[in-house]
Amino acid sequence: MPVPESRGLMARSLLRDDAFRAIRDAIVDGTLAPGERLNDVELARWLGVSRTPVREALARLDEAGLVQTRPGRYTMVSPLDVRAVHDAQLVTASMHELAVRTAHLTDTDLDLMSTANARFAEALRVNDVDAAIEADDDFHGVAVTACANVAVRSVLDQFTPVLRRLERARFGSLSGRGSVAQHDQIITLYEAGDTDGAAAATRANWMTLAPLLNTGPTG
Repeated sequence: MPVPESRGLMARSLLRDDAFRAIRDAIVDGTLAPGERLNDVELARWLGVSRTPVREALARLDEAGLVQTRPGRYTMVSPLDVRAVHDAQLVTASMHELAVRTAHLTDTDLDLMSTANARFAEALRVNDVDAAIEADDDFHGVAVTACANVAVRSVLDQFTPVLRRLERARFGSLSGRGSVAQHDQIITLYEAGDTDGAAAATRANWMTLAPLLNTGPTG
């Protein structure tokens, strides 16, 4: 049997995915600022890869709304756009609501959520934004994993980073601490057998960015 011509495809795919995640995370955490011009040669040098996976990553980031590309002219980090964040919020809230509604969470899952929420509360107490976002991801990720819906995860992977840029400001403020109580409420409702209530509370939790959409930066 001849060696397939696609030999090496997996390695290239991993490089592309790694480049995508690295650039995405740098945009979300502010290392690459809104409006900053992006040069694929410089990014390739930074990541230690060729320009091809960088270009592929930038194309995906353009689709996700995190960069803006004008072929032959420039690629830059997208400014914070209130409309884009609002749209991402609606979609993300619906996906997390669906995840909780269909997850069939076990006692172990609920324990994992409680542990993540305790980490979340502690991170907010010491004003560690990165740790707060990681713990919040872990909390909501329990239901996303348990629901085993590939489409839900795919949609969240695309739109959650758009929200996380704004949430960094939220979790760095006192207003972010209300999420701790909301998380506890989600767990309590699910433990009581009120799946619909837990799903609605999850959606409400993801909709609490509304004040920042009205007052936050728009680019």
